[in-house]
Amino acid sequence: MKNKKITIDYDKEADVLYVSLGDPIKAVTEEVDNVGIRIDENTNEIVGFTVINFIKSFKKNSKPIEINV
Repeated sequence: MKNKKITIDYDKEADVLYVSLGDPIKAVTEEVDNVGIRIDENTNEIVGFTVINFIKSFKKNSKPIEINV
């Protein structure tokens, strides 16, 4: 993956973390547990992801969240 800017945003009220790799583009989302992985349909590159219940997940688990892609 080329060097791209990473944008991170957290919605405290909804407890959702948004991470975007590069400029926002149209993408499809594949869900794995509480994580939505955004994929560019043309290149199959991961362009971002969304973690639902972000803080709640860390309080519940003492280990990092792992995602196999």
